[in-house]
Amino acid sequence: MTPEPDRQTADETDAKTQAKAQAKTQAKTQAKTDAKHAAKMAKIKVARDKIMATKSGEKGLIIVHTGAGKGKSSSAFGMIVRCVAHGFPCAVVQFIKGAWDTGERRLLTGHFGELCQFHAMGEGFTWETQDRTRDIAAARAGWEKAKELILDSNLRMVVLDEINIALRYDYLDIAEIVDFLKTSKPPMTHVVLTGRNAKDELIEIADLVTEMTLVKHPFRSGIKAQAGVEF
Repeated sequence: MTPEPDRQTADETDAKTQAKAQAKTQAKTQAKTDAKHAAKMAKIKVARDKIMATKSGEKGLIIVHTGAGKGKSSSAFGMIVRCVAHGFPCAVVQFIKGAWDTGERRLLTGHFGELCQFHAMGEGFTWETQDRTRDIAAARAGWEKAKELILDSNLRMVVLDEINIALRYDYLDIAEIVDFLKTSKPPMTHVVLTGRNAKDELIEIADLVTEMTLVKHPFRSGIKAQAGVEF
């Protein structure tokens, strides 16, 4: 049965009135939420500004990326890209993955060689070479090159990729590395050291230490390392 015209008009008017009232209520609620959020952010900004006012110094950092999770080298190369983007000279020494044809190596040597030196000193993972004497010699050569680069004060950042692996297997002397970083590193040079199982002595002298945590990894599901993700 079709509603009478007057009744239909009244129902439509009531519906419009209710919709307007609901919209008005929602607008008031949103306005209160926005005001509360703005007040909260204003307080946070005041607190942050006070903190930032005390942070005016700059120095060359010793940075350690360690842990079982993925991202140690990736993060280090991200910082290298930042340096390149700012026009800062930088360098990379790879201690283990030297035999790999990695994306980062292609990018830096192929397009940014004038700004970033790339030295692949390793011969592959230790279980591939199976020759401790050879591994020690490669690590030693890598460290000598690393010292040369770190002492060059023109370089803003030097990444020692997977050096923690060389230290873990005692291919290099941790005391020597720590002493060099403490006494010989130029004051404005950043040095980034990556790899699992970072030595406690290295962590102690570092300014920034990040431990990557393994939550899930495709390798455990039978997925091999893939170009663009792992290398």
